[in-house]
Amino acid sequence: MNDLHAHDFGEEAVRRRAREGMAAAFPDRRDYGQLLFGSDPVAVDTGDPLDGMRLTPPVFMPQRLEKLLVLGREPLHSDVVLDTAIGGLRSTLPLYVSAFGSTRAAGTEQVLNAGRQAGRLGIPMTIGENVVPMTGYGRAGEQTLRTVLDRLAAYQEELPEGYGGLVIQQSTEDADAEVWNLVYSDPSARPLLDSGRLAFELKVGQGAKPGLGGMTLLNRSAAAQVDKQFAMDEIFGRDADEVLRSGSPGTFTEEILRQQVRLMRNNFPRAKAWVKLHPGRDIAHAAATAWEAGADAVILDGAEGGTGWAPLATIGQVGLPLGEGLVRIGNRGACLLASGRMWEGSRAVKCLALGATAVGLGRAALIAVDEDPAAGLTRLVSCLAFELRVLISALGKYAPASLGHEDLWPVPAVDGGSRNQLTG
Repeated sequence: MNDLHAHDFGEEAVRRRAREGMAAAFPDRRDYGQLLFGSDPVAVDTGDPLDGMRLTPPVFMPQRLEKLLVLGREPLHSDVVLDTAIGGLRSTLPLYVSAFGSTRAAGTEQVLNAGRQAGRLGIPMTIGENVVPMTGYGRAGEQTLRTVLDRLAAYQEELPEGYGGLVIQQSTEDADAEVWNLVYSDPSARPLLDSGRLAFELKVGQGAKPGLGGMTLLNRSAAAQVDKQFAMDEIFGRDADEVLRSGSPGTFTEEILRQQVRLMRNNFPRAKAWVKLHPGRDIAHAAATAWEAGADAVILDGAEGGTGWAPLATIGQVGLPLGEGLVRIGNRGACLLASGRMWEGSRAVKCLALGATAVGLGRAALIAVDEDPAAGLTRLVSCLAFELRVLISALGKYAPASLGHEDLWPVPAVDGGSRNQLTG
């Protein structure tokens, strides 16, 4: 029996990928030779510009000719090179695993299994906010197996040489617990630090709760242990067993963000600096501010994203769709990461064409390991990588960084900072 569910997300498709791997990129093979396939003419208007776009290959493909001359043969989709530099970390794919945080949905074994498989795949992974305030760091003998050190150890178990990297997220409560200081000075993190595979992520906001802090439900005994760090609300009444725990969203202005990034660079010079933004209306200004201050990566977490607990009103009505946020930021030539309802190749390639360097797996990663704890995420990623190669090759290109606005229809407005010019 499956423990996790994600309605209106593509849960069953993700579970099929976790079971079948690359085969799930195709229709059921039992229909081969019997069922005639064609594009569904009915488009569902979700309000997300990504869902309204199509990938549009040209007829003439000069980059395919260039690849042909290098290879000495006709190029195939297997010739697409997906190795990508993500925020100063080297990754085997333009993918990373997003933060899960301290919510109950991110169960102990699911988090550790996701970490082991992400490490094996050689893709970066983020440890989310509030883990230390809620479950401890791991030095004092905490027995939860969900501490930062437990997650760090699971990720490093099968990490290949030179690839991947661990990203430690910090929110207001984490700053009070000095999470970054703990990790930066810990001998367990030294191999990652020495190999340039440790990054710190400043959490300015997240897609599930734009403008709000983290929220979880706690039983009363657990709530009593952290009521000094978090706000507690009796939303179910005083006789209920659970209360709502709310974290602070933190206060940011342009100058505060600039100074925070500079402090990260100054206090932790050997760690990469990432900044996670919620999909606010001034997202382009916020992203530019972070990059100018020295951030190695900026993450746009679209309003469709989120593995955590959130009010229904914020889930359905607050924040920009991921596609709109990407269009507003434009192609800046800097490392922009995108997350939000990411589990299949076409949405990922659209994000890359809009300027993203890589895309993040959140709910999809948790569902995949829920389906198969040993290899679910590995198979999901193998399917996604296959689709990326097929789609990028179909566009006559052979690396994610070659994608641009010209590969999309309708063609988005191109700002002055675009890395690619329209070719027709």
